[in-house]
Amino acid sequence: MRARPRSILITVGLVLCTVFWLALFSKEDRNYDHVLQVRFAELQDKLEMSDTLNRERQDNLNKLRNQFNYFLQMVSQNSTVNRSQSDYMSSELQELFRGHLHNITEENQSGTSLHLPSIFTYLPHLTGHPESLKPKYHLSKNKFGASIVIGIPTIKREKISYLSNTLKSLVNGLTAQEKRECLIIVFIAEPYNNDYVESVGREVQTSFPKQVESGLIEVISPSEDFYPNLNDIPLTYGDTKERVKWRTKQNLDFSFLMLYARTRGIYYVQLEDDVLAKPGYFTIMKTFAEQQSQKDWILLEFSSLGFIGKMFKSSKLPIVVEFFLMFFKDKPIDWLLDYLLAVKVCNPEKDSKHCNRMKQEVRVRFKPSLFQHVGMQSSLKGKVQKLKDRDFGKHMLFRVHVNPPAELRTSLTTYLKFTVQKAYIGQDIFWALAPNQDDYIEVILKPPVALDEILFRSGKADHREDKFYNTSLQVIPFNYHDPIKNRAKKTKDGYFDLAEFDKEGIVHVRLASDVGKLSKIRIKVHKSSENWVIISEIHLKQRTPKQS
Repeated sequence: MRARPRSILITVGLVLCTVFWLALFSKEDRNYDHVLQVRFAELQDKLEMSDTLNRERQDNLNKLRNQFNYFLQMVSQNSTVNRSQSDYMSSELQELFRGHLHNITEENQSGTSLHLPSIFTYLPHLTGHPESLKPKYHLSKNKFGASIVIGIPTIKREKISYLSNTLKSLVNGLTAQEKRECLIIVFIAEPYNNDYVESVGREVQTSFPKQVESGLIEVISPSEDFYPNLNDIPLTYGDTKERVKWRTKQNLDFSFLMLYARTRGIYYVQLEDDVLAKPGYFTIMKTFAEQQSQKDWILLEFSSLGFIGKMFKSSKLPIVVEFFLMFFKDKPIDWLLDYLLAVKVCNPEKDSKHCNRMKQEVRVRFKPSLFQHVGMQSSLKGKVQKLKDRDFGKHMLFRVHVNPPAELRTSLTTYLKFTVQKAYIGQDIFWALAPNQDDYIEVILKPPVALDEILFRSGKADHREDKFYNTSLQVIPFNYHDPIKNRAKKTKDGYFDLAEFDKEGIVHVRLASDVGKLSKIRIKVHKSSENWVIISEIHLKQRTPKQS
């Protein structure tokens, strides 16, 4: 039987329409691939934080239900024992109480309800005093949803205050966009000195009025009822009573601040009130944290000193604080932090070297340091603090960018640990011995990505000659019919030349909007050089899909 021409045309039309729609949706999906990749880490952290908050709210509801149950039982017992008082309670109200008591009792008897330890387990003196868990002094615009929350505990020193200079350094190092993503919480740890707390609050308001009004800076101070009797703390490690009280209170100060800050942003960074920040510190910290999305890290360090520049995921702060509270009477805060990491990752059957290697996997250090300790007078009365971070004085040798996922290869001989992989993720420079003709650096994009710009910067301030000479930037498009093939010269091995490194050792290309995804990018050396080569910046700026 012959097929009718009309049926054939209809069939062909349906097939073409199907192919067209599949191609359309496939194209749209590919355009949004890199958006998903860029946002994945941030969304994952937000989900973790939301899940933690939901679990805590459920636990709070259970506690409220138990308290209500206790209240109903007391009312019921009181109305039975003391008839004269129950006469003032209407029969309808008594019946209502009995009904609620019966329902809750049945619910509790239907199954066993278990509850995790709470802050009252470790600080039993807080029981019956819920107001002690709230700041007594509170200067805030209630800003939520920050990318990074910075906590700064401060106390009254005998002769000098560093707080104002620290805040100036932090604020002046932020761009307008970074200010919208940042929250700085000043924690005045002087619960027994209300006059000092008020004076610091006024000083911050006077010195930083715009920042306070916008919600960038807020100031809090705890109630004296939050702290137990510090005179009853047992002495340990041969420390004086004054030092034991100081370190115990510090543990509680940090715990209060962390618990207060944990719901306000994705990441939390602890500083001290006597530090100096490098310009650009905010984006560097945020970028570095996003680049660790494939690692199950606990702590990122942006300074080598004490509790300065320590970053945590906000969703993990309850675990950290609970560990601090378990042993707040026993050890200093920096010891507790190290013990927490050891408990998490160290194998007791392995030696200390293995333990240190394991801790380095979850305690990731960023170099050079972004914060310098500048104070000379310690928060411990009478102690002089001359600690300086040696890494802070080093120049920022590299610039940090969030580049798309890629595999990197090079024929250049790498110097020490300055690998091209570290340069690509913004962790360090790439440094290699003098390149020979046909040496290369190849970036294999996985998956292929549409880019707006490509930038490679070679050389640095104290090694100006260590740059690329007679070297070009080449690409391979993902699409066979990409228009770039008609605009660039093709090499013998299938690459397309886009540009040469200029006399400053920089190649910077802005791609046309009709250029599609690229699968490979290559730096190709055409003539041997006598100088070594350094790459201090790599930026593959991904194209943002147009919003409909």
